[in-house]
Amino acid sequence: MGNKQLVNYQLPSKKFTNKLILNGIIFASISAICYYLNFYPWIIFSEFHFLKDLIGEMFPPSLTIFWDNSAIFTSILQTLAMAFLGTFFGCGIGTFLAFISANNVMPNKYIRNIIKFILTVIRVIPSLVVILIFVITVGPGSFAGLLTLFVITIGTFGKLLTEVLENSDLKPSEAIFSVGATNLQVIRFSIIPQILPAFITNFLYSFDLNMRVSIGLGIFGGGGIGYKLYLAMRVLHYKDALALIACIVLMVLIIESVSNFLRLKIVEN
Repeated sequence: MGNKQLVNYQLPSKKFTNKLILNGIIFASISAICYYLNFYPWIIFSEFHFLKDLIGEMFPPSLTIFWDNSAIFTSILQTLAMAFLGTFFGCGIGTFLAFISANNVMPNKYIRNIIKFILTVIRVIPSLVVILIFVITVGPGSFAGLLTLFVITIGTFGKLLTEVLENSDLKPSEAIFSVGATNLQVIRFSIIPQILPAFITNFLYSFDLNMRVSIGLGIFGGGGIGYKLYLAMRVLHYKDALALIACIVLMVLIIESVSNFLRLKIVEN
């Protein structure tokens, strides 16, 4: 009897066996994907000398590009303008659509479902597809980048604000409505004060996100500092490219720090 209990204790449990099978499936799936994509991690180390050569060609950065080429500052302003205007107009339209799609604001379920479907479609379209459409439509440049940021912000901000509206407290709205207030007055004096801090924080978050996206869009014809970086890499001016990368990193860090500071102040208040 004692030997039988000892043998049973030494056998692997069913839970351990299931975990072992699951880990084996995960490992096999990852290995198959790496093989399909021709991704072999050891190549990073065996071909590291190419990265070393590139870093050697990039240092020291050519900082003279900033005073020899005044168009760089114009490109920086274009990037900032694209990010801000795309966020401003996108959040404006997104706010309007969020109020229409929120369950506690729009009583007509058919309109709500249509608007939610539109926001979903806008949100799932990759920004690369959007920028390519606008580059063909209006031509390459900052205007195509602005329109792209405008469209993708509508989907993202509209979804975020819809969730904020639907999670707002209904008791103040019911109290105001019970004393004879209209629907617009309920929205003005009950719902908007509740969602205003979330609106501002999500606006700053969207601007922070669009700032990064606008740099990437420049590679595909969106203009701005991203396009200048793409040109520098394309013509093998690696020292100029490193200077532009340093400028982009510094600009993004400053904007992120200011955005985080403002969000913390709003949340504390």
